[in-house]
Order: sequence, then structure tokens, then C-alpha cells
Amino acid sequence: MQSTTTPAADLWDRVVGTQAAPDFWLVVATALAALAVVLWRPAWRLTRNAVTIAHEGGHGLIALVTGRRLDGIRLHSDTSGLTVSRGKPTGLGMILTALAGYTAPSVLGLGGAWLLAAGHITALLWVATALLLATLVMIRNAYGMLTVVVTGGLFVAVSWLADSAVQAVFAYAVVWFLLLGGVRPVFELQSKRRHGGAPDSDADQLARLTHAPAPLWLFLFHAVALCSLIGGGGWLLGR
Repeated sequence: MQSTTTPAADLWDRVVGTQAAPDFWLVVATALAALAVVLWRPAWRLTRNAVTIAHEGGHGLIALVTGRRLDGIRLHSDTSGLTVSRGKPTGLGMILTALAGYTAPSVLGLGGAWLLAAGHITALLWVATALLLATLVMIRNAYGMLTVVVTGGLFVAVSWLADSAVQAVFAYAVVWFLLLGGVRPVFELQSKRRHGGAPDSDADQLARLTHAPAPLWLFLFHAVALCSLIGGGGWLLGR
């Protein structure tokens, strides 16, 4: 009997269905590879752009959710970024928007780990591609557009051209990178502030908005990053 399943239905089944996780040793190998990338300065200098995309995307998403007007996102070649939104300069919406940046990579990594633990490897790749596309719409400079297009193109290529085994390894590597890469920027910020730098950092903005000291917000950034790493890592390792 000829199948009546349409290509669209096949695609939907593939996205919402589950896929087999890679062998345990590959999961560990992707974790070690991600750790090496985060710790090795030359590799981190390049791949940190992906963390900046998540950071600024977090600012932008929460700005929209809290009713602020998002004017645009800029990504710079030194891996810094800027998200501009309009609205009330104080209050809960502004606080949540400022809070979202340093926590976004780790929270995204935690969500990705949950999807992978449930076997939704293809769904993770498609969700990531959709988020990158949404971010691209709000980019307002050439370097930022190039960075997001290259990153999104990599996800599209893996999603469409790679076999299931390669997709699984790639997805695990990306999530490990977000979990581990969400930790380092907080330590970098803490070091800059210790030496008198970054006076307008997210932690300092939160201090001005809430009158709570900036070190308290740094502690919160650390807590979110480390708890996400522990929880997400446990899911990825099947613990």
C-alpha cells in the first residue's frame, strides 16, 4: 500500500520525535572539547561571540516580554555587545531586562540539556535556529549580522545535511559549550570590576536600579551559571 504521509508530516514527526543519544563516551568527549574551547584563550576569543549572541538575545527577549520596545542589538568584534530598548527607565521590566544577559547562556544551556535528556535532538537544533533567526531580525550592525548568519548557517547545515549521529554530537557539544561558556564571562566581569573596569556593567546597572550592591548581583550570576552547569551536566550525563 502506498504511504499517504506527506513530506510536511514526515518533517513534523522528525522534529517532535525523539532520537537516540550518542554513546556515553561521546557525551564525555563533547564535554571535554567544550571545556577546552572555553579555557583556551585563542579558541575562547572566537567562540565567545556565540555567548555574546545568547547574552544580548536574553536582554532583547526579556525586554519584549516585559513590554519594552526593542530598538536593536549590536555585536562587536571584541565580543562585546549592546542591546537598546525603550520604556520606563526603572521598575521590574528594566531590572529583569538587565538581569537576563549574564544568565541567558546558562539558562539556554539548561533548557537544551533538558531537551537532549528527553531525546529531542532535532527539536533542539530547530529551536536554536529559530532563536538565531529572531535575533538576526534585531541586529543593527554588519559584524553582528555576519556573526549571527554564520552561526545560524552552521545550525541549518547540520540540521539538513548531517546524519543523526553527527547531529547528536553537535547538539551535545553546543549545549555543553553554553553551560560551560556561561560560567567564564561572570568571572571575567568580576575580574574587570576588581581592577576598576566595567563601571556600567549589568551588575552595576542592577545595583543602581535596586540599590542592592553589585557584588550581590555578581553572586546571583555565579549561582545561576554554576547551578545550570551542575543540573544540565547531570541531565546530559544521564544522572
